[in-house]
Amino acid sequence: MELKPGYKQTDVGVIPVQWGTVALERASAPNGLVRGPVGGALKKEVFVKNGRKIYEQRNAIYRDATIGHYFINETKFKELKRFAVNPGDFIVSCSGTIGRIFKIPRDAQPGVINQALLKIETDCDVVDSDYFFHYFDWEKFQRRIVDNTHGGAMQNLVGMSLFRTVELAHPPLSEQRAIAAALSALDALLSTLDELIAKKRDLKQAATQQLLTGNKRLPGFSGEWEVKRLGDIAEIRDGTHQTPKYVEIGVPFFSVENVTNGDFSNTKFISEAEHRFLTRSFKIEEGDILMTRIGSIGDCKLVDWDFDASFYVSLALLKIRKRYSAAFICHYSESASFKKEVELNSLRRDIASQEKNPARLDACG
Repeated sequence: MELKPGYKQTDVGVIPVQWGTVALERASAPNGLVRGPVGGALKKEVFVKNGRKIYEQRNAIYRDATIGHYFINETKFKELKRFAVNPGDFIVSCSGTIGRIFKIPRDAQPGVINQALLKIETDCDVVDSDYFFHYFDWEKFQRRIVDNTHGGAMQNLVGMSLFRTVELAHPPLSEQRAIAAALSALDALLSTLDELIAKKRDLKQAATQQLLTGNKRLPGFSGEWEVKRLGDIAEIRDGTHQTPKYVEIGVPFFSVENVTNGDFSNTKFISEAEHRFLTRSFKIEEGDILMTRIGSIGDCKLVDWDFDASFYVSLALLKIRKRYSAAFICHYSESASFKKEVELNSLRRDIASQEKNPARLDACG
């Protein structure tokens, strides 16, 4: 591949000619690359109710310094000072979800890492800490870590010379800081967008509750609403009570997970012959509603596409009668009043079933 003018090929990929590369060990302060203690250093008998914090893998994975409730006393902390972490240090998860990096914040309490973590203290004269975080967190660098540790066997990361020599692109410090500032600004923007989406979702839920209960009326509409039973506005059918014989390729067979996940592409399949048998008296059609009957009861999905499929007893099929809107019914199913009514009716059926079946009542205690 022909390189653009001003660029060069390196072990980390194509980078500007003014940039260099630096090994992870060189980017760390002296003795700044430390694996958590192994063996009996952190057995349960050394834990105390209050003291120096033991940082766990969860702190790195969820990027939250407050998670966890294990502590050691001051004497044990001094004994394990080689594994101490302070605000500004990085911790990295070393097993399970590997490579997840977290910078200990300024207001976090000092502590020690456990055996599932790696501590990295960067050399500020070599690498900007924010640049280091973004680079280490980069998906491409994460893949290189796995490749250089033979598939992510990170149990002995620090002792592995391959890991110590993994290289990073190394711009001048001033450019590192500029890159880090730009990426941090993007992170802040994404966080703001996430908060905005959450607020709009709450607004939508509030509007749904007001509009679908008639507490707020749209312009041009007045008069009283009628109360209808679900059975008055829809023909309700449940799916087959028998587990069908599944095949590799055939007609989709829906269950409750497809509705709750909103995913109708990943399904099991049944044969065409069995599908015709199961749908001999009715079938799913565009404009119907699929509603969950087991687990999360009352979740609905409007069938707004045309297809052939069968479904299990965990789902109910609502065929909305003329004069009523299936889309409205589906939206109404999201309201708190609908959820409460479904829950109450499910409870009533359970109680009625127990009263008619003393053996079941006894079995339930």
